[in-house]
Amino acid sequence: MTTAAITSRSRSRFRCLACGDVSLKWAGRCGGCGEWNTLEADSATVGCDSARATALAPASPARPICEVPVEAAEPVPTGIAELDRVLCGGLVRGSVTLMGGEPGVGKSTLLLQVAGSLAEAGLRVLYVTAEESAQQVRGRAERLGAVSDQLYLAAETSLPHLLGHIDAVEPSVVIVDSVQTVHDPSTPSAAGSVAQVRGVTSALVRLAKEADVTVLLVGHVTKDGALAGPRVLEHIVDTVVSFEGDRHHSLRLVRATKHRFGSTQEVGLFSLGEAGLDPVADPSGVFLADRRSGEPGSVVVPTLEGRRPLLVELQALVASTSATHPHRSSHGVDAARVSLLLAVLGRRLEVPVLGSDVYVMAVGGAKVVEPGADLPIALAVASSVTNQALPFDMVACGEVGLGGELRAVTGFDRRLSEAARMGFSRAIVPTSTPAVDASIRLCRVDSLHEALLFLDRETPVGR
Repeated sequence: MTTAAITSRSRSRFRCLACGDVSLKWAGRCGGCGEWNTLEADSATVGCDSARATALAPASPARPICEVPVEAAEPVPTGIAELDRVLCGGLVRGSVTLMGGEPGVGKSTLLLQVAGSLAEAGLRVLYVTAEESAQQVRGRAERLGAVSDQLYLAAETSLPHLLGHIDAVEPSVVIVDSVQTVHDPSTPSAAGSVAQVRGVTSALVRLAKEADVTVLLVGHVTKDGALAGPRVLEHIVDTVVSFEGDRHHSLRLVRATKHRFGSTQEVGLFSLGEAGLDPVADPSGVFLADRRSGEPGSVVVPTLEGRRPLLVELQALVASTSATHPHRSSHGVDAARVSLLLAVLGRRLEVPVLGSDVYVMAVGGAKVVEPGADLPIALAVASSVTNQALPFDMVACGEVGLGGELRAVTGFDRRLSEAARMGFSRAIVPTSTPAVDASIRLCRVDSLHEALLFLDRETPVGR
């Protein structure tokens, strides 16, 4: 290897084609994933010195910020109310939005509904299907009522041909389903690899900015939950929308994990049915629809999804076992937090749970992973052990420390207002909870031990 080549490599960064890991020097084996001969010089750093030497005058000069127009950043509604809530009004012209989620969760269905709604509003939309045939997408569009003269459909997997379709149709909105199946022939790697996904997305981002076209991309997640690889696209696009849901339940949650044009604190809720995704007007009512009165091990928690309050029923079941290692099962709740709470109940309060099988779940396919669920989980476990049901009109919320102390969480106003709206009249909360303007009586307690003593006084013996 020549001295010039070594010097060139020393000034470059090297990126693994398999996992996207970046290294400052070349090596035969990637330190991130362990694959051999996958490091290549990052094109973003090669030739940077020559780029400085040949710098050109900018296409548009810098100007005072007060002279920059803001009309271009005004969102265009998609016609899907829950999605517009997440996007803070709709899609921005020239932006690139990446929607990620597990295969089969409903991403293509939602975007086809968006395409039909935008086309009905008079916008020209190009839907590029790189996974299914055009006939399959047409059949789904018929079922969803998304057929329109302004909606164009192309089945394409080659990036140059995809760009050719955009030049021919001249759409206002482009939807690509999915970015993992589009390949660039000029990139020497397989479709779906990190290099291909980065290259295709970068090309579409350049197109969006130069032609003022709104681009929506579909991205599948990997086995470990990463979006289209190890975070290789989040920093390239303007907005990242996460599509969550259990395929065994109809409820779907849509949230923005990155949004350059607004807040990431909103959450949209949909119900997946035969006719597509329908907005859920009252999610708390959906979660509590089948709740039974007088059932031990059941506690309702007022949780926050972004800034949206939801009431979710948490259930626990404690069963005796003769096994050396008791079984622990958690569905819809943080397994690590459940283990911590069981340790606090067993060691601090001497509740007999350490040698028992314990099952904890959030009902209805919901996911509750915030610290505010600590107190209701602990109460549900204790209720199952003592076979005492909590009062039907009571909710609980609070964080539990390792010493059994309770701490307040944020957003109690919204949480308890939603609980009062759903007919609850009492709430067990930490002593430090601020006063709230809600028609609900606060039962303030300092510790988990005091909360259990309170329940002993308030709850009747279960069946």
